[in-house]
Amino acid sequence: MLRVSYLALLCKMLFVRLSSIFFGAVSLLSVQAAVIERRSGRTSPPSGCIVVSKSASSGQFSTVQAAVDSLSTTSSAKQCIFIYQGTYTEQVYIAPRSAQLTIYGYTTDTSSYSGNTVTITQSRSQDNVASNDLTATLRAWNEGLKVYNINLQNTRGAGSQALALSASNTKQGYYGVKFIGYQDTLYPNTGYQVYAKCYIEGAVDFIFGMQARAWFDDVDIRIKGVGFITANGKDSESNPSYYIINNSDIRVADGVTLPAGSTYLGRPWRNWSRVIFQNTAMSDVVNSAGWRYWNVGDERTDHVYYKEFRNTGTGASGTRASFSSSLSAANPITLLFGSSYKSWVDTDYLS
Repeated sequence: MLRVSYLALLCKMLFVRLSSIFFGAVSLLSVQAAVIERRSGRTSPPSGCIVVSKSASSGQFSTVQAAVDSLSTTSSAKQCIFIYQGTYTEQVYIAPRSAQLTIYGYTTDTSSYSGNTVTITQSRSQDNVASNDLTATLRAWNEGLKVYNINLQNTRGAGSQALALSASNTKQGYYGVKFIGYQDTLYPNTGYQVYAKCYIEGAVDFIFGMQARAWFDDVDIRIKGVGFITANGKDSESNPSYYIINNSDIRVADGVTLPAGSTYLGRPWRNWSRVIFQNTAMSDVVNSAGWRYWNVGDERTDHVYYKEFRNTGTGASGTRASFSSSLSAANPITLLFGSSYKSWVDTDYLS
């Protein structure tokens, strides 16, 4: 009897072990398949997309704006635009609409911005238009917009506000997108927004806005000149604005030489400014104080919420500004968006 029980026990243990190996192998294959899928290219239009091309044929468009304008603003059916390789010199305005719109750029690697081949560029600034929004290369005013693998550039340079993106509605997601500017590059201004596996380049207040809750995930932040990365404009306790930069990387832009300490993580555009940097690598371009007041005599630091958690690198060390502090744990994406975020965020791009 004892011998039979022992044999049964051995068989059971062997079954459990083999099952563990089998299902572990299946899980590994699933992960590898997911990685391969994410690294695949997007070199032809997904089903149902209208097409933009530098050499447009019948049924295609030669500018992005013409493609956007061809779509209904009242239909609730999902819409998509596919853009072939090339540089498109234009400003694009996407008006509010009933449908969820997705814009894809031609790429051989959907997993990041490194394979991007589509650039939309122009050079408007507040030297010649009346508002920040009107300077933007892409003026995104529709709820639910998704943009993949496109470079958005404003070439104005130093001296004036000149946006690459004005994001002025909720549940917008930008995946593998490059944002290139100098001052006020990226304007996450209203609603819920996600920026994942993106590249953001600038010098002065180049991630800024008033009302948005924005999650930046696995983003490469590149410094082009002396200045400040964020300028969050939360202006009251009730204002929902909140920026969290998670698992990202900060260093000097390629081809640029800057002394150590040339940039700060942020300064308060308004008195209740709220920003967190967590699990982010910081080169010595980040000033040891970390954060800065707005201006001498107009500090705006009385209600700021500037926090850090487990950042690494030379720029993550030093005596931080007295109005900032550390967190005891990282904050999850649900802090900004609640548990329903998966209904509109492409989670394949989250780290």
